[in-house]
Amino acid sequence: MIKAGIIGGSGYTGGELIRLLLNHSGTDIDFVYSTTRAGKPISTAHQDLLGLTDLEFTGKINPKVDVVFLCLGHGNSTKFLEENTFGANTKIIDLSNDFRLHQDSTFNEKSFIYGLPELNKEEIKVSDNIANPGCFATTIQLALLPLAKAGLLKNEVHVNAVTGSTGAGVGLSATSHFSWRNNNVSWYKPFTHQHLGEIGESLDSFGNPTGKLFFLPNRGNFTRGILATAYTKFESSLDEAKKLFEDFYSDAVFTHISEEPIHLKQVVNTNQCHIHLHKHEDQLLVTSAIDNLIKGASGQAVQNMNLMFDFDVSLGLQLKAGVF
Repeated sequence: MIKAGIIGGSGYTGGELIRLLLNHSGTDIDFVYSTTRAGKPISTAHQDLLGLTDLEFTGKINPKVDVVFLCLGHGNSTKFLEENTFGANTKIIDLSNDFRLHQDSTFNEKSFIYGLPELNKEEIKVSDNIANPGCFATTIQLALLPLAKAGLLKNEVHVNAVTGSTGAGVGLSATSHFSWRNNNVSWYKPFTHQHLGEIGESLDSFGNPTGKLFFLPNRGNFTRGILATAYTKFESSLDEAKKLFEDFYSDAVFTHISEEPIHLKQVVNTNQCHIHLHKHEDQLLVTSAIDNLIKGASGQAVQNMNLMFDFDVSLGLQLKAGVF
């Protein structure tokens, strides 16, 4: 049994992480740190956990836990690690974007491995520090990595993706409250989204030339999940494309190729990524879907923890919701 600490446990990703770890037979939650809710029951922030845990938020950390998860806003993980020190044997899994890019992956003599298991599984297994990927980045990379490895992303790639309101975090904003979001859809950060950097580094990691990526993110009128469509020129057959993807993900526990068109309800409340391929003339359309809070954040963090501590990779992640 390993002991885990959570920094920033009152947000959406923190709440998901608590739920997952409470059901993880190899992990005990040692503390959940929050500067705003110290001394209050976890259920005051995550009401669905009422009766499931007696844990309270705390303003103190235990620097000797086996693993600590940083569920902090972007830029705050760096600040937290500057002000707080953990033991030499404590592994760190950061869910912000502070350490994802190569240029940011070394901090205070700690080297962070980019934590996309379908890409870096072996490196994650022997790493002490993980930079958990972004939710859009996870969805889009899983749609494109097999093509990148085969050197088949030489032409422009166009990606359109829609995400639920939980992707914006628990804080209220003009575009996240119910009256604005309900029965509404809009794009934001066109062609400039912050996840483009980590996507580009992963696609380029195979050493093959890649065409320019045009990414248009959208806000959806639902709470959780991401559905992404990506298309690019592809001269081979659909069957050849399917084999390419099936081979690439042959040992991926959570990423699956579907013969039928996919939809969000297949993956919401799971750590799954579902992918569908469609060929139209000389264009290959790749559709991918994940739950942004689980496979796109906390579930992937637990998946990385399982790899780091040599647990069964599915431990604590055997989630499956009904379709309706």
